[in-house]
Amino acid sequence: MYKLLPQFDNLTSQVSVSEPANFFSEAVFAGGNFLDLEAAFGHLNGVMRTATGYCGGTLKKPTYREVCEGITGHTEAVKVFYDKQTISYKSLCDIFWETHDPTNRNYLNFGLSTHLKSAIYYGNEEERKQAQESKIRRQMKLNKRIVTKIIQFDSEFCTAENQFQKYYLQKCCWLCESLSLRSTVQFVESNIACKLNGILAMDGSSVTDELTRFMISNNELPRQTKMALEEAIEDLRKNNNNNN
Repeated sequence: MYKLLPQFDNLTSQVSVSEPANFFSEAVFAGGNFLDLEAAFGHLNGVMRTATGYCGGTLKKPTYREVCEGITGHTEAVKVFYDKQTISYKSLCDIFWETHDPTNRNYLNFGLSTHLKSAIYYGNEEERKQAQESKIRRQMKLNKRIVTKIIQFDSEFCTAENQFQKYYLQKCCWLCESLSLRSTVQFVESNIACKLNGILAMDGSSVTDELTRFMISNNELPRQTKMALEEAIEDLRKNNNNNN
């Protein structure tokens, strides 16, 4: 679970997004567990889709088990596909610090006792400068040293197995069925899955509020998905009332 990040309006209702155009771009981040990192970015307006995967190693098509064993040189990472007209690379970097603890010294043991790291992978010199400036801004607010690495993205991003895509959404199997999501490609390319996964990872009453807001603002949702969302909202409200 992650804390509620800044909220945005006008979530898109597209099930999938077309191939990259001039105003679309990609960014890759590593911040501990990729399940929570994917959810945190997925809820942001301007983020069109996300994918969990492995970055930095040499082995082609590594498995989660191999990565966790530390024998491939990969770390868990998330690829973010975003609309530059709505959200900037700078904003993504600034939000990245809110998704995990970048001062966690355990990340310094990457390759020794852990396969996890905190890193921003840049694709060009401008992105490197923006990532570095964002890191400096964040460091000025903290009294502990940030251990995040800023690394050139020069290796293949290996998409993780199906069960690690949209993890929180997959807990609601009836929602996945209503969207006809089954394969890894479908989970990765679905914009609706991206948004719902981000909402479902939230804490407490925020989930029901955001699900309701999402359903109201997306008139083109399939009828079966609206019904599944209404059922999910009702169940969550009952659970919240029982816990109070």
